[in-house]
Amino acid sequence: MSRVDAAQKPSGAVGIVLAAGVGSRYGMPKALVRDHAGGWSWVGRACDTLRSGGCQRVIVVLGAESDRAVGLVPGWAEAVVAEEWRQGLSESLRAGLRAAELTGAGAAVIVPVDTPMMPVGVVERLLSGADGREQANLLRQATYAGAPGHPVVMGREHWHEAARTATGDRGARAYLAAQKAESVECRDLWDGADVDRPATQPGGPDVR
Repeated sequence: MSRVDAAQKPSGAVGIVLAAGVGSRYGMPKALVRDHAGGWSWVGRACDTLRSGGCQRVIVVLGAESDRAVGLVPGWAEAVVAEEWRQGLSESLRAGLRAAELTGAGAAVIVPVDTPMMPVGVVERLLSGADGREQANLLRQATYAGAPGHPVVMGREHWHEAARTATGDRGARAYLAAQKAESVECRDLWDGADVDRPATQPGGPDVR
């Protein structure tokens, strides 16, 4: 696929699922986790949520045990591997944004894989009110009772600098703060919690 021509009008949103980490506190790569009760994978759930929330395409960034994890990526989504995933979240972000550059998307909705309870409504709210060329300038972050969380919506105009300045496991936090990203309160829809350890996952993990 060729890069989008500079004269082409960006449109729509692409979802990016960051799922490259080894999951040291969880005890396994989170890209491999399935819900014990329902059997669904976190990767699949994130992809479905992004697509249902308004993303025309979804990219999943893999790293640790990518050969196994790729089998959990829905056939309609795109899997890419962050070769330097051991360097931290920032490398996953860069890999996802590089892949997004090859699409015609005006904005990226970025989520970590360990937010399996995130509802579709959060994605819809973050994308609301901006279409076409307007999306290229978006910079929004979901907040929960005022605390910053996920997802982040980043317009195409921000991708290069956000990727350049991302560091370690802090990702684009410094860039979002420096650019005064718009806060979108979502506490009425969800608590915003990620799942860091197996004991906090509803139903417990299936590690088979």
